[in-house]
Amino acid sequence: MMLRVALVGYGWWGQHIARRLKDHPGFRLVCVVEPAEAAHDTIRAAGLMPISSYEEALAMENVDAVILTSPNDQHDLHVRLAVEAGCDVFCEKPLSLTPEGARESVRLCREAGLVLGIGHERRFEPAVQRLKGLLDEGALGTIMHSELAFSHDKLIHLGADSWRTSKAHAPAAGMTQMGIHLTDLLIWFFGRVDTVAASVTSRSLGWETGDVVTVQLKFEAGMTATLQAILHTPHFLRTHVFGSDMWVEIRNATHPDTPGGEVTMERYRSLEDRSVDRIEWSDAVTANLESWAAAIRGEADYVFSDFEKVHNIEVLDAIVRSAETESVVRPG
Repeated sequence: MMLRVALVGYGWWGQHIARRLKDHPGFRLVCVVEPAEAAHDTIRAAGLMPISSYEEALAMENVDAVILTSPNDQHDLHVRLAVEAGCDVFCEKPLSLTPEGARESVRLCREAGLVLGIGHERRFEPAVQRLKGLLDEGALGTIMHSELAFSHDKLIHLGADSWRTSKAHAPAAGMTQMGIHLTDLLIWFFGRVDTVAASVTSRSLGWETGDVVTVQLKFEAGMTATLQAILHTPHFLRTHVFGSDMWVEIRNATHPDTPGGEVTMERYRSLEDRSVDRIEWSDAVTANLESWAAAIRGEADYVFSDFEKVHNIEVLDAIVRSAETESVVRPG
């Protein structure tokens, strides 16, 4: 069954989604909702149909689901309106800017029997899935600590008028841009976060939200983690988990939106017992969308639990509060 979708928003990430779905056999991209009508000619030139009104898209009989790449502060409203129209929803990260908003979106979709997808494509990277399998098997021994980083300079052209540079719409520097992918992985790996200590600074961009965020996490299960997200440095993506018996490091040569390069996955027990796998880049963004569509068709469960969707926003909120108050805080 082909899933008929409306794409909401045609900014940087909306354009990436549109290119992936335009000729995908499992999706029909019915329309693109873009209130900025100056972009409509560009949308038409891409072979897509632009409309200005989200409500108009939801009223279309040939729209089964919506994909939200709208600004972060609009996600709560857009999810609610989609549920009221009986549409399944895929929401780009962050699901919400508040824990209350995330809880409500999850509740509305669950009670309506609709599938709420979320734009955390890193779970669909083959190397990350191998690491999750090793963790589930206990192959690393007792988990001690993790170090994760996701940084790039893809957005440095943005001006002060962009919502992505605003503390109100994209708080804590790179958290809503990149860091939230890392907390999603950590929650998937280790469960509930107990405490958060975060710091945000601005080194070169002068953005209201800052351009560097560093975070220390302690999990209820006992392990710790650190993460960083920098908005003005060449691409860097690293996932490193330390266990008592083995550590595993994953390094990605390119951003998830950029085909090419390779992923390296090193497993180390000792100098005599180590291995490095080299994995070609794969389209994890499309894999996530395909998984969401399969869940809508009832073919498989969606990999994200309601707890994980909500707790990631609780952790985001805790990171924002910790950075603002320069203190250790608890999520929730």
